[in-house]
Amino acid sequence: MPLALLEGQGINLWEVVRHGGLVGKGVMLLLLVFSVASWGIIFQKAMAQGRRQRVTEAFRQAFRRSTNWQDLKQNTANYALTPLLGLFNSAYGEVIYQLRTQPAAGNKVQLHNMEAVERSLQRASVVEMGKLEKGLGILATIAAVSPFVGLFGTVWGIIDAFQGIGTTGSASLATVAIPISEALVATALGLVAAIPALMAYNFFQGQLKQWQTELDDFSLEFISLSERNFT
Repeated sequence: MPLALLEGQGINLWEVVRHGGLVGKGVMLLLLVFSVASWGIIFQKAMAQGRRQRVTEAFRQAFRRSTNWQDLKQNTANYALTPLLGLFNSAYGEVIYQLRTQPAAGNKVQLHNMEAVERSLQRASVVEMGKLEKGLGILATIAAVSPFVGLFGTVWGIIDAFQGIGTTGSASLATVAIPISEALVATALGLVAAIPALMAYNFFQGQLKQWQTELDDFSLEFISLSERNFT
């Protein structure tokens, strides 16, 4: 091992990586991939969350102001980002189906099966929640696996250090510096990958609970308006 690595202010991190073993490099590369992937998901979901909230509020206001759901249905292209649109489309489709197949009572058309409307809202809610959960499984996996991958790199680095001692018959700093440094770097990278992923996962799980409340509230509002207008 080059003694120059031990000079000056200490061991250079890049030199530790460059002179590390193949397994150590593989571990650090894998952790780097984990970190990049988790940050990509975090930024993507954070930006989508802001846009989704704005569109959801706009759609809710449009829904409440609308006196003709058919007109709202024809102008839903601007609300594609909101999960409420999936519920509206599903329930509105069920309402239209019933109104077309049910004879009018006097001059007024009526819904004959509100349970079917409720089921359509429940199915759509499950689908929309599944869309909102997309990517969270990857974050959870990265948060759970990264520390163990880093620990594996740590153990492997220590094994390399002892092998170096056995080969050279010397326990000097020059012999063990690179393997031990590589082991510690693997531990640090494991935490660097895991901590943001875990924090983001918990944050987005909290957001999911809020979205579930939004979907449930919209479902109740849709049912109430349907009963008021068609029963």
